[in-house]
Amino acid sequence: MSNYQVYGYFMPTVNLMGAGAAQETGKQAKLLGGKSVLLVTDAYLEKIGMAQEIADIIAKEGLKVTIYGGAEPNPTDKNVHDGLDIFNKEECDLIVSVGGGSAHDCAKGIGLVAGNGGRINDYEGVDQSPKPMAPMIAINTTAGTAAEMTRFCIITDVARHIKMAIVDWHVTPNVSINDPLLMMKQPPSLTAATGMDALTHAVEAYVSTAATPVTDSAALMTFKLISKYLRRAVANGDDFEAREQMAYAQFLAGMAFNNASLGYVHAMAHQLGGFYNLPHGVCNAILLPHVSRFNMIGNMERYGEIAEAMGENITGLSARDAAEKCFSAISTLSQDVGIPTGLSALNVKEEDFKLMAGNAKLDACQATNPRTATLEQVIEIYKNAM
Repeated sequence: MSNYQVYGYFMPTVNLMGAGAAQETGKQAKLLGGKSVLLVTDAYLEKIGMAQEIADIIAKEGLKVTIYGGAEPNPTDKNVHDGLDIFNKEECDLIVSVGGGSAHDCAKGIGLVAGNGGRINDYEGVDQSPKPMAPMIAINTTAGTAAEMTRFCIITDVARHIKMAIVDWHVTPNVSINDPLLMMKQPPSLTAATGMDALTHAVEAYVSTAATPVTDSAALMTFKLISKYLRRAVANGDDFEAREQMAYAQFLAGMAFNNASLGYVHAMAHQLGGFYNLPHGVCNAILLPHVSRFNMIGNMERYGEIAEAMGENITGLSARDAAEKCFSAISTLSQDVGIPTGLSALNVKEEDFKLMAGNAKLDACQATNPRTATLEQVIEIYKNAM
């Protein structure tokens, strides 16, 4: 029996989708037994009043709500502990996150430490927590990270300048909410970056060494939806159909990578985010074709299948030529939605590659990459992506 592998499947217990789904937040909070809620968001969503709108929905059910707007674009261990102080001071018993991946990850970090003690840094790695986090509802406002429904929590360690990958089933929210009406206000640049982040999730999950037919089905539909709707969502943010379908796409991508995990695109992007505080989706988009080309010999046929799902004609092509169609389709989509073509546009410096590559090789995400990479090879991928 020792030669057999057991595969897990992780998701929130309740997942609400569709226009108006956010109106259910108060009812769900009440069903979870909450009385005092910490609402975690970012400064922008607090400023424009979206966080207060959700707080009002919760308050109608008789719950107390305290807003913490301190989740930075790449949330830090300090953000987590600042939020935890408020959680404890206000005697909160439930967390609601409103935003994209940054708000959700910050909220997960707060909840994990609230439930287990210590510091968030203690839980870096895979399943390091002994107890569940505080109950959590995650309301998504972007179509990209799928952090509202995953067991991944990415927090920047300020002292070490790295992003800690916390992969723990205890940080899976109890309830996820995807309301496309909340996504209509997102600007084109954020729409593009988060959309390419979702595509990266699906690609890495599909070629992962832990992929299964269950994760494959979600990834394949992701490729189809993003190829069809991302350009439209970037071109016209008021295109409701595009927003709704991208919400489904990012959720499906989350279903895929939450269970098949990821690879070197994320392992390397985490270092760029931690070292330079760069936007995660943009880093993923730039690295994706380069890491994929490196990975090709590890799972060549799968890249051809991705190309076909993205609408490319691979009839009569060799496995290698079909895979090349995948890489070009990814690059074309990325350029069409305005992603920079190289890391040099983000002021990344080659002198930092060795340190970042070393940290990438320690990142939990690289464990399921389809091709083993040496330190020198990771450095070379960074160089190719310049």
